[in-house]
Amino acid sequence: MEAILINTSGGLTGGDVIEWSVAAAGSTRLSITTQANEKIYKAAADTASVSTHITVGKDASVHWLPQETILFDRASLTRRLDVDLSETSEFLAVEAVLLGRKAMGEAVAQGFFRDRWRVRRSGRLVHAEELRFDGEIDRMTQSAGVLSGQVAFATLFYTGPLAEVLFPKLRACLDDTPGGASHWNGKLIARLAAPTGFHLRKILTPAISVLRNGAPVPKVWNI
Repeated sequence: MEAILINTSGGLTGGDVIEWSVAAAGSTRLSITTQANEKIYKAAADTASVSTHITVGKDASVHWLPQETILFDRASLTRRLDVDLSETSEFLAVEAVLLGRKAMGEAVAQGFFRDRWRVRRSGRLVHAEELRFDGEIDRMTQSAGVLSGQVAFATLFYTGPLAEVLFPKLRACLDDTPGGASHWNGKLIARLAAPTGFHLRKILTPAISVLRNGAPVPKVWNI
C-alpha cells in the first residue's frame, strides 16, 4: 500500500503544528510519501512543529519517503521522528532539506531548524540523531565539517534483513557523489549533500531505489 500525506495549508510558519501517526500491522508493506515539498516560511514568532510516530509490526515493512522540506529565510522548525520496530520488521527513511530554492534566487541567511530521530527495535534504542541549526545558518553551513557551502542535504536510513546485501550496492550508487554511507549493527546510513535541490534529486532517486531493492520512488515524486 502507498499513502500520500497532504498538508492543505500549503506550508508552515511559526506556531503551526502537524502530527502524523502511522501503524503497519504484521506482514504488511506500506510506503508513505507527501503530495509535494513541505515549505517552512518565515516565522514572525514561535516555531513550527512536525512530529511523526511510526509503528511497524512483525515481518512488516514501512518506507518513510516524504519529498524534500524547503526552509525559507528566517524559518523556524522543530521536527521529530519516533519509530517503534518489531524484531523482524524493516524500515527505510529519507529526509531531505533544501535551504531555499537556488533556481528562484532564494537563500537562507538566518533561522532555526532542529531535527530529532529516535528508532527503537523491540524497545531497544538502535538509532538516535540530532541536527540543529540556530542563528546564522549561511555562515554555519560554509564550514567543511557541516555542508561546505552546499544548500541541499539528505539522510537515508535503513534497518532490516537486507542491510548487509544493500550496502555495497548503495556505495556503488554513491561512488562519485558528495557524502558517504556506513553499515553497522544491522543498520545502513547515508549522508548526501548537493549544490541544488535538482542535483540532490538526481542522487536521491537512484539511491532510494537501491534501498527499495530495485523498486522506484513513489510516482508522486515525478509529478
